[in-house]
Amino acid sequence: MGFFSRIRRMLAGQTPVPGGIPILAPVDGTLVALDDVPDQVFSEKIVGDGIAIMPTGKLICAPIAGTIGKIFDSNHAFSIESPHGIELFVHVGIGTVELRGVGFERLQQEGAYVEAGTPILAVDLDLITGKVDSLLTPVVVANMEDIKQIQCASGQVIAGETTIFQVVN
Repeated sequence: MGFFSRIRRMLAGQTPVPGGIPILAPVDGTLVALDDVPDQVFSEKIVGDGIAIMPTGKLICAPIAGTIGKIFDSNHAFSIESPHGIELFVHVGIGTVELRGVGFERLQQEGAYVEAGTPILAVDLDLITGKVDSLLTPVVVANMEDIKQIQCASGQVIAGETTIFQVVN
């Protein structure tokens, strides 16, 4: 990481973790603690540890370079595995599975290798707002048993640019 990257992260309240692998925001928005997600599967970290984003953007991007594992039939969630062995799960909103794909569009296919920041899904936030329990979008590490540490950021994020947390495995 270069000098100016370190300075930008320090000013944004993101101190790099030595040996940490950055996980980028999959969507524009504001970071929210996973504890505040109105779904026990996420708030109690049953699926894994991480952070949530209150989205303002409509493109859901790959938070890390890797292979797309599963895209749910309703196009509201996907998994991705990095070459480092980090398995991430991105779930757009709470209660979105009930929409059965309405308001979501798949932009990539399962098994595709993508770079960080590549759009995976598109969501029509105007259409789904008010029809779901929450728009909060959890981003979690699904294989926590292989992870030593996660350091989460805070504040506003930009998809494909802002580090939302770093993983040490």
